[in-house]
Amino acid sequence: MSSTEFLSSSSPGGDPQQADVVVVGAGITGLTLALRLHQQGIRVVVVEAQSCPGGCISTRSAGGYRWEEGPNSFMPTPALLNLIAEVGLADQLLLADGKLPRFVYWEGELLPIPMSPGSLLGSRLLSIGGKLRALLGVLGFVGSPPGREESVEQFFRRQLGSEVVQRLVIPFVSGVYAGDAAQLSAAAAFARIADLEANYGSLLAGFWQAPRIPPEPISPHIQPRPRRGQLGNFRQGLQQLPEALAQRLGSHLHLNWRVTGIQPTHPGYLLQGTTPTGSALLQTRSLVLTVPAYVASPLLQAWQPDLADILGQIPYAPVAVVALGYPSDALPQPLRGFGHLIPRSQGLRTLGTIWASCLFEGRAPQGYHCFLNFIGGATDHAYARSRGIPPITALSTAQRTEIIHQELSQILLTRPADPQFLGERLWQPAIPQYTLGHRQRQQRIREIQAGIPGFFLCANYQEGVSLGDCVKQAERQASELMTWLKSST
Repeated sequence: MSSTEFLSSSSPGGDPQQADVVVVGAGITGLTLALRLHQQGIRVVVVEAQSCPGGCISTRSAGGYRWEEGPNSFMPTPALLNLIAEVGLADQLLLADGKLPRFVYWEGELLPIPMSPGSLLGSRLLSIGGKLRALLGVLGFVGSPPGREESVEQFFRRQLGSEVVQRLVIPFVSGVYAGDAAQLSAAAAFARIADLEANYGSLLAGFWQAPRIPPEPISPHIQPRPRRGQLGNFRQGLQQLPEALAQRLGSHLHLNWRVTGIQPTHPGYLLQGTTPTGSALLQTRSLVLTVPAYVASPLLQAWQPDLADILGQIPYAPVAVVALGYPSDALPQPLRGFGHLIPRSQGLRTLGTIWASCLFEGRAPQGYHCFLNFIGGATDHAYARSRGIPPITALSTAQRTEIIHQELSQILLTRPADPQFLGERLWQPAIPQYTLGHRQRQQRIREIQAGIPGFFLCANYQEGVSLGDCVKQAERQASELMTWLKSST
């Protein structure tokens, strides 16, 4: 019997098929979680509404170019590197030069972001006054916390001054979260940094006094070992990782299986769904939702309305990823860098551009460069409203591409050149926003979840949006689930 038949038909007597754990969603979190359970002999099934695994990970290639439509690289954390080695991708790993400069477009120039105290002193990105203000903050000469939750903008302005916020923090927030620094919670979006002050009185004291966590061991198959600041990808793109995980899961992964309803039973849960061959039923002892909050919320509305409402409060920012190719002779020589970020105050629409072919081999044909451009974000509606123009979600692909091309021509091109349009992916809800009150929402989610036997939420709206965060969270959730399964037997 095929995997589709397994889930789209009933056993004799009309009973649904059985599983110990059902994981809804085959992004990197769901796949990693399912693999860890499968390795422990658990009857696990992963159901995914889309036709391919990976969630927001999507690699495309055409005409000698290769580009990412979602995440474009990863920090090589031990948990992620060990997973890569385990699924046989160590020899496919690519590491970008950690010394490649990152740029901020400020007042008509691309200025390198200072990456060390020495480079900060000579940087033109900050004025002398801005550098002195930042130094005072590093040394701990800052105002006391206000006794209420601070936004990212408020926290770093108090710590390091307005120039650092405008020229470094705001573009960084746009690059990581596509977010609004005035709305994101410092305690949630920059938890490690905010906790240093909360626990030790200042950032400097925290850096010195916080206990040093021993580095986790890394598989010997990862050679050479990543150095500080390097970023990772694969020879055929990031999609190699979810595909390798899916191959390990085999018939336990069921694509094109869309959950339409969840019904609590005693014990466990009954899932109703649709497949290409008809309706389906699946009975499970335990259920894990790894899908985005805006997908989980309507699934829970009928039987957990309070939890559904909290998940529905988590906003997501829209982002369009536009891949363009340009001839090398129309660009600075030599072109060397990670990419550039653009503060919204500079009046441009593009959030930033990754110089993909400078990072990883095989991203563009000879004589050309590939650029990944990001437009939209949490501040786009306000930007558009202030200028009386449509938001990026109301524009066509051609209109978004033309905006990006005009701005790249202003920022980067050394002569007029027409771009090669490679592709676009508009993520209407893209990245979860850890806005003010997010930690309280997280706590309330944990409290409600604790009262629902065998039910778990595990997704990037909880403990970090990076691939490394997702893998770490999935492995921790797998361990907790194993404990629950043993205790509930």
